[in-house]
Amino acid sequence: MIMEIENDPLESAIGDRLRQLRTAQGRTLDDLAAASGVSRAMISRIERGEASPTAQLLSRLCAALDLTLSAFFAFSGESGDPLSRRERQIVWRDPETGYQRRAVSAPDTPSRVEVIEVTFPAGARIAYPPETAKAGMTQHVWLFSGALRMTVAGTAHDLAPGDCLYMSITEGHVFENPGDVPAHYAVVLDRGRN
Repeated sequence: MIMEIENDPLESAIGDRLRQLRTAQGRTLDDLAAASGVSRAMISRIERGEASPTAQLLSRLCAALDLTLSAFFAFSGESGDPLSRRERQIVWRDPETGYQRRAVSAPDTPSRVEVIEVTFPAGARIAYPPETAKAGMTQHVWLFSGALRMTVAGTAHDLAPGDCLYMSITEGHVFENPGDVPAHYAVVLDRGRN
């Protein structure tokens, strides 16, 4: 799914970043469309800054480019600074669900681990199919407040504040907030071995 936008600087940066990453890998729009299952027309609209990708769509594009969302949002190109100041962390909001993700980890470090802070609206649901992650990727989901239901490989887990769920993300998974307040949690993602 894709949402119409009006000249948002972050959305323009997303489009520029997608085009840069695609061309750096020597891929055409058709190549990326075939690898991601996202239509050529949609990719083109995102790259032109005419549309905002949802979390599911962006995950499929990142998987096809062999990137995590955090690596995708590392726009700065600054390398090696181990300190990630809150005011410089990239915050992105899914236009479909209102899911908000903050890339907490310093970008462009050699670490396999990424830390992401998420605010997930009441009643929201996002399903990530298995093809949105590369083999060996795992994550911990640590709930700070609210309620979260995680379904992994067909098994549902209801998390309460303080609970932490470990999972392989190559099996596909669903995030749901069954509560009436936003869920606030951290994702600690291990990108696996290169």
